[in-house]
Amino acid sequence: MAAIDELKKDLEEVQSLLEKTTRNRIKNVLQNEIEKIQEEIKKAENQSNNATSTETAQVQQTVKPRIPQTPTVSITSYAWDQSEKFMKIYATVKDIQSLSKENVQCEFKTRGFKLLVKELDKKNYELHINKLMEEILPEDSYFKIKTDTVLLMLKKKEQGKTWPYVTEREKKSKEEKKPKFDEKSDPNESLMSMLHQMYEDGDDEMKRTIAKSMYESRNKQAGGMGGL
Repeated sequence: MAAIDELKKDLEEVQSLLEKTTRNRIKNVLQNEIEKIQEEIKKAENQSNNATSTETAQVQQTVKPRIPQTPTVSITSYAWDQSEKFMKIYATVKDIQSLSKENVQCEFKTRGFKLLVKELDKKNYELHINKLMEEILPEDSYFKIKTDTVLLMLKKKEQGKTWPYVTEREKKSKEEKKPKFDEKSDPNESLMSMLHQMYEDGDDEMKRTIAKSMYESRNKQAGGMGGL
């Protein structure tokens, strides 16, 4: 812009001189200079406009519109059942039946699967298990969409085999909680400790059974001491 301003000042100066001179030869020289300066101004303005357009285009290419990412929610709980041929996983996803089937995908592997539900109420839902308890046949496994539920049908590789757990992690977690009998300590104390742990981890029926057993055991011990 500074160069253009200087050229315009030169133009004004030459035009002023043209108005003052009375000599034709000088007028012709000044007129030629005016045309030359006007051409330089036009060329400089075109270059400036092109540079501005290029900068604008580069900025538009650099600053891309930000596309908001859809949040993904992990499905952390599920129900399960099994038959001789299939391990069945029931993943609860509210209003899943309203979604197009193309938005529900499941990748099955020999020891795992990945369920992905896309764009449901502006969220994605995912259930991913890496280590199943047993092997499955991926090519024969499939899923069904039901009301508020995705039913995964995992075809067992070893048909007729009952899975005690769905995953290896579940097996490890359950086994770590199992009460252990300490052979080095007092047998009665170890037994009572084991029963107490079973009582804490058990359901209502288990608690009633253990409570009854402990009550009878105490009565038997009290009766034996009374006989002495």
